[in-house]
Amino acid sequence: MRGPHNIIRLIRTGATFERTGAMNLVLDAFETPKPLRILAHTLGWPFKWLGYKGDPTMPPATRALTALGPAYIKFGQVLSTRPDVVGSDLAQQLRVLQDQLPPFSRAEAMAEVERELGRPINQIFSEFSDPIAAASIAQVHRARLVETGEDVAVKVLRPGIERAFNKDVDAFYFAARIADLFAPGAKRLRPMEVIEHFDGVVQGELDLRLESAAASEFAANTEGDAGFQLPQVRWAYSARRVMTLGWADGVALGDNAALDAAGHDRTALGKRVLSLFLQHALRDGYFHADMHQGNLKVAANGDIIAYDFGIMGHIDEYTRRVYAEILYGFIKRDYKRVAEVHFEAGYVPADRDVDEFARAIRAVGEPIFGMDASHISMGSLLNYLFEVTERFGMETRTELILLQRTMVVVEGVARSLDPHINIWEAAQPVVEDYIKKSIGPRAVAADLLKTAKVLARFGPRLPALMEQALIAQGQDPAAQKKPRRSWRRAAALGAAAGALVTLLLTQLV
Repeated sequence: MRGPHNIIRLIRTGATFERTGAMNLVLDAFETPKPLRILAHTLGWPFKWLGYKGDPTMPPATRALTALGPAYIKFGQVLSTRPDVVGSDLAQQLRVLQDQLPPFSRAEAMAEVERELGRPINQIFSEFSDPIAAASIAQVHRARLVETGEDVAVKVLRPGIERAFNKDVDAFYFAARIADLFAPGAKRLRPMEVIEHFDGVVQGELDLRLESAAASEFAANTEGDAGFQLPQVRWAYSARRVMTLGWADGVALGDNAALDAAGHDRTALGKRVLSLFLQHALRDGYFHADMHQGNLKVAANGDIIAYDFGIMGHIDEYTRRVYAEILYGFIKRDYKRVAEVHFEAGYVPADRDVDEFARAIRAVGEPIFGMDASHISMGSLLNYLFEVTERFGMETRTELILLQRTMVVVEGVARSLDPHINIWEAAQPVVEDYIKKSIGPRAVAADLLKTAKVLARFGPRLPALMEQALIAQGQDPAAQKKPRRSWRRAAALGAAAGALVTLLLTQLV
């Protein structure tokens, strides 16, 4: 860790936040304790003249982060997915963070492609455009393959971006350690956890092979989804710093006038984008976590096309079932069941009162269902629900925060297409279908089959495992006579068989 560099970088960071007027906003959002506030202002105010001015037309926080450069912009984008950390107001502001930066030159991009793919660019692409989009980590060019004549999108990492990010992340860790030192009891801050989460996200995005793999997995999961397309990864023209996808032709989903001119049904599109997101989240547990209008197009045949797979969400099968039961309980207004699911999942400590929790949830749900259909929001409901569960001792679950944040974005997309869309009516068929498949008799049969397969794999090891258990209890089979040992082996097999039968009966019940 380079101390002098980190100190200088933090001073300039603090000075920029002071100069742009973002300092108090950020400190308030983090509920920063007084000692840390004093330190932040000490690092910022005297050196205010060193701070970057930024774009005065932007809100203070986005103005400061944009002025500080790509690592800070990406940090703001990651924090926008964590309203549990920065609060809903700042998260909302960061969500509209400008993602357009000055591009690097076409010549630099072409040289990068040649280095990564190991061939002269004129042997790969017959055409290679100027940048058509530039973001914090990479930029995109339109090109044409020599081999097939197909138009493709080529994503290229910014030159030196890895070094720049690692340098700034080093300073972020330094700042987090200072925060721990000055505010060891400030659980709300969780500085090291936040920086570690950010570091993991960025390191994944700095290897475009991982994004290519995400796109490929997402495509395999959604291959049979009607009205949905993904551009195909061109693996032969992709590497760590270069990613090539098929070109996606279509109308931007945020351009209502163009959608109407092309004859697309915006009401149907709004329902479809919402149902597709829920299908991917519940059915697959793997969803596009950045489904805003800028990453969605509508093809000529009406299909929705998604691209940019840098941020993907994952939730395990058990969590999906819990989430679906919670949504289903709200749809049916069965608040007692919603409360019970939270307790069964261990989300709320067992020593709390389930009936009291159910009444608190009712206070969340009933006002929302009393609203006009066009104002009912699952994202808002989940946000209110997290506030209630936090009061009852529920620990924050990052995967649910990302799911909730994406739900809010998808709702915004759906309402931009049709302001009168009934979110619950669109969601109910998807949730009900998942409930039938994941919690009904078919789900029990599938669980039994999975259990049997796992036990079958471990079958040859069960006698040895039982012997190890007996040894641990002080009954060493090696000290017994051979017939006695054979008897123990038979007993071990019998016990294993009994355990299998018991497990199967438990699953059936």
